[in-house]
Amino acid sequence: MWTSGVTHNVGQTSVTTQRHKYGVKIKLRKATSMLELLVSIALITMLVAIIIPVSRKAMRKAIAVQCMDNQHNIVVAVSSFASDNDGRYPESVATIGLLQENWNWQEPTMLTAYRPRSPDLHRSMSAYLHDYIQDTSVIFCPAAPGKYKFLQQAWDIGDGWDNPDTPTPQDPLMGTYCFYWNYTGFLDGRADPFRGPQGISYEPGRSELLVSDYFGFGHWRNKLIYGDYKAYGSCERFKAASVTPGTAVSSAFWSRRADDANITLRTLNVELHAGYADGHVECYSPSQTITMKVSETSDGTIPYPADLGPGDFYLPENALH
Repeated sequence: MWTSGVTHNVGQTSVTTQRHKYGVKIKLRKATSMLELLVSIALITMLVAIIIPVSRKAMRKAIAVQCMDNQHNIVVAVSSFASDNDGRYPESVATIGLLQENWNWQEPTMLTAYRPRSPDLHRSMSAYLHDYIQDTSVIFCPAAPGKYKFLQQAWDIGDGWDNPDTPTPQDPLMGTYCFYWNYTGFLDGRADPFRGPQGISYEPGRSELLVSDYFGFGHWRNKLIYGDYKAYGSCERFKAASVTPGTAVSSAFWSRRADDANITLRTLNVELHAGYADGHVECYSPSQTITMKVSETSDGTIPYPADLGPGDFYLPENALH
């Protein structure tokens, strides 16, 4: 219970001295000065300006480290499979066609094919690698804008995968990484096609590239948001990128329409990653790539026509070394 109060002006701060009925004096600060308030706001603003860029940089670095770790684990899994199977890597599932002599390639992001290339081969990657990779976070790029909602279910089911949200049986599935073991693709401006490694033993004329981030141009899904195919796409986020949404058979990825003459492989700023048969994972930039197209023929000599199919895929230059 308060019995009296007297107000005194001290500098810029108004202070009230109030006397309790028991005779105890207590001083109460009524308000903080305007100068103190402005100083506090300035300090907070400075701290935020420093912390946010540092936090974003740290987050990007953490995502990049996770991506490289994923690709290393994929390389280890494929190598372990080869060790258990006479030194040979799994067959590629990025194909379509029932007859061994009459089939063509599909994009290297395929996790489950439309149908098997032959009755003796699996249509799903997990049918080969499920014993070596159980968690699908390993086969998904952490920088991608959204994960396919049935990814784990599809991986666990394997060859029998069928999306429950669609009436079409035997749905395919495309991921956010590109897988190049036992894969063949058409190389622009080169006489010989790209040939991925077949097994642990080195073979002249075959690449040592096993896995990379998806990075390409002219994918058919770009037409869903841009109205045409002329856009760059990647599972890694880059400046001014928007989202090409996922579909019933695929995860979302980042994209940017190439409607500006200044947008080229040399001006796109994005860090990409690739894993090789010797176990190392490297970083590379868009300017350090070569162009590969999906082939209509099994020997990799005839590419899909422009504006048809999954477009161009950019491989790291070291894939051909």
